[in-house]
Amino acid sequence: MNSKVLILLAMVSAAAADKPVQLYGPPEVQQPSPEYSSEESSEPASYNFEFAVEDGYSGADFNHQEEREEDNTQGSYSVQLPDGRRQTVTYYVDGDSGYIAEVAYEGEAQYLEPEEESEESSEPAPIYAAPEPKPRPTYSRPTYAPRKPSTTPKPRPTYKAASEESEEEEEETPNSVYGPPSRSYGAPQ
Repeated sequence: MNSKVLILLAMVSAAAADKPVQLYGPPEVQQPSPEYSSEESSEPASYNFEFAVEDGYSGADFNHQEEREEDNTQGSYSVQLPDGRRQTVTYYVDGDSGYIAEVAYEGEAQYLEPEEESEESSEPAPIYAAPEPKPRPTYSRPTYAPRKPSTTPKPRPTYKAASEESEEEEEETPNSVYGPPSRSYGAPQ
């Protein structure tokens, strides 16, 4: 039986060995079928877009426009800076020449200066006294009276030997009487 299984496994491995499996290496490049043709790949890139945002409530003010014809791209964008100036970037890309940009600023930078206080309108700052410290709380230790010995005797449990118990007592008072522990080991020597 084992020999049949081994022969079967040998035939399966021989059949699999006919076609070598490549585990690592560059992926196979699949050529597109001649029926497939893309119109996008045959046409050169050509587009034109423009957008602008001017929001008086938030103060956002920026725009961007760009044109592209084949490998030539040109455009500009501008933004209102927080210091009050307007930054404009004009750029162009001519083939493989790279990205060439020119940055220009319009207006003067204006920074907020602290307001000067006049002596007439300014009131002196209030002076607050430091809070007075509160006294630490005091705690008294509890006192306890010494224990007085009890004059009434405590009831002691009674033990009876297991052989002395009768069946009648077990029925009348179950679990009320316990016998002394039995010795389960021999005397020490």
